[in-house]
Amino acid sequence: MAAEEDAEALAAARPLLTDLYQVTMALGYWRAGRARDHADFELSFRRCPFGGAFSLFAGLRDCVRFLRAFHLRDTDVQFLASKLPPDTDPAFFEHLRGLDCSRVTLRALPEGSLAFPGVPLLQVSGPLLVVQLLETPLLCLVGYASLVATNAARLRLIAGPEKRLLELGLRRAQGPDGGLTASTYSYLGGFDGSSNVLAGQLRGVPVAGTLAHSFITSFSGSEVPPEPMLAPAVSEGPAVNLPAHVKVWLERVCAHLGLGKQEPHPGERAAFVAYALAFPQAFQGLLDSYSVRRFQMPWLERISITVSNNVDEEELARLVQEGSEVDGIGIGTSVVTCPQQPSLGCVYKLVCVGGQPRMKLTEDPEKQTLPGKKAAFRLLDADGSPLLDLLQLAEEPSPQPGQELRVWPRGAQEPRTVRPAQVELLLGLWVHRGQLCQPLPPLAESRAFAQRSLGHLRAAHRRLQSPEQYQVALSEQLQALVGSLSPRSSP
Repeated sequence: MAAEEDAEALAAARPLLTDLYQVTMALGYWRAGRARDHADFELSFRRCPFGGAFSLFAGLRDCVRFLRAFHLRDTDVQFLASKLPPDTDPAFFEHLRGLDCSRVTLRALPEGSLAFPGVPLLQVSGPLLVVQLLETPLLCLVGYASLVATNAARLRLIAGPEKRLLELGLRRAQGPDGGLTASTYSYLGGFDGSSNVLAGQLRGVPVAGTLAHSFITSFSGSEVPPEPMLAPAVSEGPAVNLPAHVKVWLERVCAHLGLGKQEPHPGERAAFVAYALAFPQAFQGLLDSYSVRRFQMPWLERISITVSNNVDEEELARLVQEGSEVDGIGIGTSVVTCPQQPSLGCVYKLVCVGGQPRMKLTEDPEKQTLPGKKAAFRLLDADGSPLLDLLQLAEEPSPQPGQELRVWPRGAQEPRTVRPAQVELLLGLWVHRGQLCQPLPPLAESRAFAQRSLGHLRAAHRRLQSPEQYQVALSEQLQALVGSLSPRSSP
């Protein structure tokens, strides 16, 4: 295993990244002789984040990595034994030592998919005890990744396709794992790169960086570069004394603007000159406290301007609406901490055990689960835009393009009829009995897929303020099953 793969494995979730009640339930299942009962769980969320009408699914690659590496070490089992009652049967701990995911199957949306409330992001099937133990780690791996990806996608929609967005939030992130996750999935959501070098090494995220105030303030203006000459960009031509050249051009600019002899602080000038000498072919001056405006000079048209300074959705919208000539925006705190909503609120619910559907009954309709093992489809219009997502029982025949369907929108009192031009199967098979069924796409490919998917979403669903809610519907058979298990159906 390569060094970066070793580091990636250390950064991944481990089996004991879980709640103790998962372990106590595991003991209960084992003691009741139900550890190997076949069970189906679904991971989903109840509301789209940030007041929007869509989410992006992220974290699949982390979930697959976790499942394939799942194994309790002797030290893990010994620790659990120290936290359970001393009279716990030692045979239970022997059972834990033999656990892995060799009988676990995972279906999921593709990484970067549009996702909507109630539609499973993951379907996890296997022995009851094992798939119960997977609950907390999978929720941890999916919830924050999807939240950050969605947050990044919203910022990309505001910025438009041309502005360069850089994630600079590592120093503000919730710990090193949060920082790595945020850098990875803000890129998936539409950012162009990150300042996080580890995300570049481990995840292939493009990395970028400029300079900070400390570099500027370290110069007084009296410094003399040991080698002030700048070689020409092409082979012909003389070298240029950059400090002297900058001084001449600053005088011309100030004269052009009617500023006379006014010029920047000599320390600032010296700092930018020193940086340009270090990066003659890749100079980028970061401005975060200046009023930026390109002057009417042809040579300034070639300068790329990047800004940062507590940029959030509102500030980003202002920059774009004012027609700012800024080329790149660095965003830190507001992308990695998701201040508008700190959690996606994903849930992991049992829907079938031993082949029998299970349903959580509650007075809160939003928290009521949908029973049975299910398939999910996205019904599309002729132009490729999504009409609605359809949930149905796994044994039902798949809907076909051009077929008229009678479906029950969630929360509606009456069915509706829809005739899709195209049909997409949403939940693909990624892991079957512990074996990877298809290669995970590169992160850059998932990023491109996410942007294409957002591009097909109707503007009414894509807008960030007061959007039209996207519709999720049930097949008639699934609706009938829900009705039969509801208390209202009892005589």
